[in-house]
Amino acid sequence: MRASPATSPIEAVIFDMDGLLLDSETLSMEALGTAGAALGVDMPPSFCRGMIGNSVDLCRAMIRERYGDGFPLDRYFALHGRHLDALVASGRLALKDGVGALLDALDRRGLPRAVATSSGRHRALHHLEQAGIAHRFERIVTRDDVSRGKPDPEPYLTAAAALGVRPAACLALEDSHTGVRAAHAAGMRVVMVPDLLQPTPEMHEKAHRIVRSLHEVVGLLDGER
Repeated sequence: MRASPATSPIEAVIFDMDGLLLDSETLSMEALGTAGAALGVDMPPSFCRGMIGNSVDLCRAMIRERYGDGFPLDRYFALHGRHLDALVASGRLALKDGVGALLDALDRRGLPRAVATSSGRHRALHHLEQAGIAHRFERIVTRDDVSRGKPDPEPYLTAAAALGVRPAACLALEDSHTGVRAAHAAGMRVVMVPDLLQPTPEMHEKAHRIVRSLHEVVGLLDGER
């Protein structure tokens, strides 16, 4: 009989990136709005927030549905990337609370870890390196490494395979609803650390735990020993 994620010992940890490791979702929201303004289009925060954690393809579909097929998607996302890069270059990209403590705890336990992000490889590596933590992950899985992004489980399954660990033995850490759905569908134990999106009844159902910061995840690991 196969062990369930709730009972399997934790053998690896897989992290989302934006909003979980890096305080980057607020920067992305600002860049989304600024890019819209540059095109003369109002992008309300409530709409931008709905794109958090989603793949680029899904975000494109959301924008097309709201603003029509004539919306200049390529130009919009190029502007978004330019504004986001400028915000990062200005020094505003920061680690989320508890990142260092949790990575240190994983080092002490000898637990491997990976990143599974909806960002592209170039941006993911740049942001992780800018934050000084790229070297602390054995594997980094980006949207360029999969054919289906979150909420499909492929990013998490790809990360688990890259680490050589069964999905049921992986702990996934997420801040977004889309990410929680992806990790849950992959058969992993998932802990939600909310950032800009608050947990819904669905999140309470799918998440193993919902915690306030990554500091609390260290305590959860202690409970697994």
